[in-house]
Amino acid sequence: MDSPQLERLSAWLRDHPLAVDAGLAVLFFLVFSVVMGAGSGSGDAAVFGLLLSVPLVWRRRAPVAAASAVVLLGLLQLVLASAPLLPADVAALVMVYSLAAYAPRWASRAGLAVGLVAAGLAALRYYSSYYEPASLVFMAGTIGVTVVAAWALGDLRRARLQQVAGLEERARLLELERDQEMRLAATAERARIAREMHDVVAHSLSVVIAQADGGRYAGQADPAAATSALEQISATGRQALTDMRSLLGVLREDGGREFAPQPDVAAIDRLVADVQASGLDVDLIVEGAPVTMPAGPQLAAYRIVQESLTNVLKHAGPASRAWVRLQWRPDALEVAVLDDGRGAAAAVAEEDGPVPSAPGHGLLGMRERAELHGGRLTAAPRHGGGFGVQAVLPYRSPR
Repeated sequence: MDSPQLERLSAWLRDHPLAVDAGLAVLFFLVFSVVMGAGSGSGDAAVFGLLLSVPLVWRRRAPVAAASAVVLLGLLQLVLASAPLLPADVAALVMVYSLAAYAPRWASRAGLAVGLVAAGLAALRYYSSYYEPASLVFMAGTIGVTVVAAWALGDLRRARLQQVAGLEERARLLELERDQEMRLAATAERARIAREMHDVVAHSLSVVIAQADGGRYAGQADPAAATSALEQISATGRQALTDMRSLLGVLREDGGREFAPQPDVAAIDRLVADVQASGLDVDLIVEGAPVTMPAGPQLAAYRIVQESLTNVLKHAGPASRAWVRLQWRPDALEVAVLDDGRGAAAAVAEEDGPVPSAPGHGLLGMRERAELHGGRLTAAPRHGGGFGVQAVLPYRSPR
């Protein structure tokens, strides 16, 4: 029989304990009652053998009830049977084993005590008439040792079953934990992708809208300005499409995934230039010497500036001015985006809008980016008008 067949047979035996015990009870009756009982020459062997074999069918399903039936049959045998111990009396040892292995702990101890008492009673009942007292004690002790041995084997079986149950429970909990971790990871990844898509699309569309509005008004007096605006819109759209393809490329599962470098602090200069080309007056101020930072905080700094400038384009209004300040402090990079427009009320309305808890959008998304890398972000209206966003990103994220 090959290994798969053995595994299937083993699984079937584990799943059908009652059928297995019924087969063992039939085998027990044939061996200890029919074969060995016939050799004993006693008419009681077949009757008590059959009666003692039946409770063995429920030795695992209902061990306490089966043991009680065997005890009652043993008492009847002590009173009615004239022959000495029968081969089928081994059923008492089987029940002591079963109580120790499958019954509650109190029933296991009670089975051991009843078995030791039965050993003394059997010695007195069947061997007192022709054994000396010392030999009688030896006989009772011998039966008692077999009872203790059966109980010890059953207790070892109980320990093994508890160990297997503990391993199965641990495996179940580990599987649940793994599923939960996978769900959390998938949720976090969806939030990250949504945040990246929002930053890319929102910024690009804001630049396109600003260019379209400027080109529409400028085109009435200066067709060349309208042509320049259309060229800028085309370039911005192509760049947004490239960024979107790079972002969605990591989701492909056909082996053709595409990867592109993530923007960093050095790319903020080009970002500001693109926004300037859209018509917004933006100044970039860099203070201090640049410090090497991990890729994560650098991407967060870039996205915070990108989202802040997008909000300026959407909410600050015409003839507004913005400032982007990068201050390389000894311990952290401080990023500030300020404007003098009317965007304060609009930005706050966006934060407290109908979906304030949507992850990865607006001010909430910027705050999450900063906190992810051990930093902090504040966003509030400025005194005298305008809006300001300030973020502090440590060079090394706390562990």
